[in-house]
Amino acid sequence: MCPSVEAQSVPVLDLSQDAVGVTRQLCDIESVSGNEAAIADAVVAALSGLPHLRITRDGDCVIARTELGRAERVIIAGHLDTVPVHGNLPSRLEPVDGEPFLWGRGSVDMKAGVAVQLRLARELTNPPVDLTWMWYDHEEVGAELNGLGRAHRNHPELFAGDFAILGEPSNGRVEGGCNGSARVRLSTHGVRAHSARSWMGENAIEKLAPILERLRTYEAASVEVEGLVFREGLNAVSVTGGIAGNVIPDRASVEVNYRFAPDKSPEEALDLLRDLFPEADDVEVTDLAGGARPGLDRELARRFLDAVRLPVAAKLGWTDVARFSALGIPAVNFGPGDPALAHTDDERVPVAQIEACEEALRRWLSGDQS
Repeated sequence: MCPSVEAQSVPVLDLSQDAVGVTRQLCDIESVSGNEAAIADAVVAALSGLPHLRITRDGDCVIARTELGRAERVIIAGHLDTVPVHGNLPSRLEPVDGEPFLWGRGSVDMKAGVAVQLRLARELTNPPVDLTWMWYDHEEVGAELNGLGRAHRNHPELFAGDFAILGEPSNGRVEGGCNGSARVRLSTHGVRAHSARSWMGENAIEKLAPILERLRTYEAASVEVEGLVFREGLNAVSVTGGIAGNVIPDRASVEVNYRFAPDKSPEEALDLLRDLFPEADDVEVTDLAGGARPGLDRELARRFLDAVRLPVAAKLGWTDVARFSALGIPAVNFGPGDPALAHTDDERVPVAQIEACEEALRRWLSGDQS
């Protein structure tokens, strides 16, 4: 069970407020990655004492589970951390073209989604499926720090489930699966020489030319996976080389990011990159994360789609749905907010979208198909 916390040191989180009010409360608890303790304390305090939930805390990851003996279990997750604040707290309500919006760091990514989840976790005492709610830390930083990954290493038994929803902003629609991501550093070797006698050397920077030209002319594929179209991307993201203004460089490199559809394994993505750039003398893998197939053909996923009655598209970025997919659990992204506004100084979410996401999830999780 989770450790006790002193009430006087814990921010108050009143889950009896509507989802917009809870979102404002969450936004106003600053929780930049690495500083999630206060918001995790608030979540634990708000849920403690609810007889239908068993709470486990792993660092600043809070897991709350029903144990009703249902035949199926759904995992619903969201991260508590944000990127750094830049003059966009405290939160505020302000209209855009007459439509009410909630502004503030984390409103989109992804405290509105977490607010919806917390209210439903409190409310749904007798759902038709067992529920595992997960709110975790360190999502916005390196994967090695990710609280969801750490919690799985420490408590793998809590990750049993038949379907998962990640509350990442999806503009209020359902986004199935996600692309994978590979970053490789392609290096070329040359011979160092004085630039006054350049013919005695071999310029490693110039040897990058065919690699860069192939990147410039590459046409990314659109790949259909289980009825959803994932658009791939292949781009140079950094170039390094050169020793001094009078030296022919003997080494240069370009880092390439490949966003690949979930029909490929990470190993297949790397094989494609090696085949595509034979000019590289070295290929160093700097980051690799597999994608997630949508899994929308599963019975539980179909029931979810029937209940929420919303458009479905492919998730083009990488999200933690891939962690669930790797465990054999089909997962979707579903949350309020435009992902294009995540991390921006004018981060904001439509109030109507928060309310609509809450109602859609409530309709499904309460078994109301009307």
